[in-house]
Amino acid sequence: MASLKEMRNRIGSVKSTQKITKALNMVAAAKLKRSQEQAENARPYAQRMASVIANLAAGVQGADAPRLLAGTGEDQRHLIVVATADKGLAGGFSSNVIKAARERINSLIAQGKDVKIIAVGRKSRDQLQRLYGEKLVRTFELSEHKTVGLHSAQPIAELIAEMFENGEADVVQLFYSQFKSVIQQVPTGAQLVPAEVQTASSVDNSTALYEYEPSEEEILETLLPRNLTTQILAALLENQAGFFGSQMAAMDNATRNAGDLINALTLQYNRKRQAQITTELIEIIAGAEAI
Repeated sequence: MASLKEMRNRIGSVKSTQKITKALNMVAAAKLKRSQEQAENARPYAQRMASVIANLAAGVQGADAPRLLAGTGEDQRHLIVVATADKGLAGGFSSNVIKAARERINSLIAQGKDVKIIAVGRKSRDQLQRLYGEKLVRTFELSEHKTVGLHSAQPIAELIAEMFENGEADVVQLFYSQFKSVIQQVPTGAQLVPAEVQTASSVDNSTALYEYEPSEEEILETLLPRNLTTQILAALLENQAGFFGSQMAAMDNATRNAGDLINALTLQYNRKRQAQITTELIEIIAGAEAI
């Protein structure tokens, strides 16, 4: 059984841990508000970009369609982009995204498809490198920049476009975590290439009647690479908000668990100390009676 000194040391260690988890909880809560606002502000822009592309695509047919919109016409080479966090202490945030990506990757491999992977975030790099080895072609670390912004999404979009143009990918999918609330982040898979076009029912038909100058094809050639960057940026902002939400919840649980453990250890310590004092008193009384 542990001595009183060992129990005091353990209680002190748990209290130190509780201070750290509480501090991390407060930091995550402070960063969450700004990250949530950025993610919510990016959604209308990304949705409007998709709507504009849908309207333009309605006037483009067959061979005239840009390759980023029409694709290569094949479905053999797949590029999977997995976006997680660089850091941990956020519960199952990164693991849930990786799990969803792994299911898709394993399904493609089982179908005999050629799969390549881009990891965004250290957590995805560490796990995917171990699981898929040479299929991982590139890693991006978000901690290279103080904040997530266009400078974070642009290099990823450029690499995707380059690999597509070089014939290294027919289909590109992005896996990330969509922010719903502090306690709910949903692993999501989105197709980037060929660009997904909204259904006819969701297109603003009032804009489909315009005549474009230059042509729809020329506008799309310029707009589609920007849309690629926009969709990636929106996903990274969703990821960032989801990470801080998950970390805040995880650190709150850890702080409360540490408090419960401190109470339990303190109770054990007091009981052991009381028992030791009682034993010493009995020994003193017995010795006095013997004299």
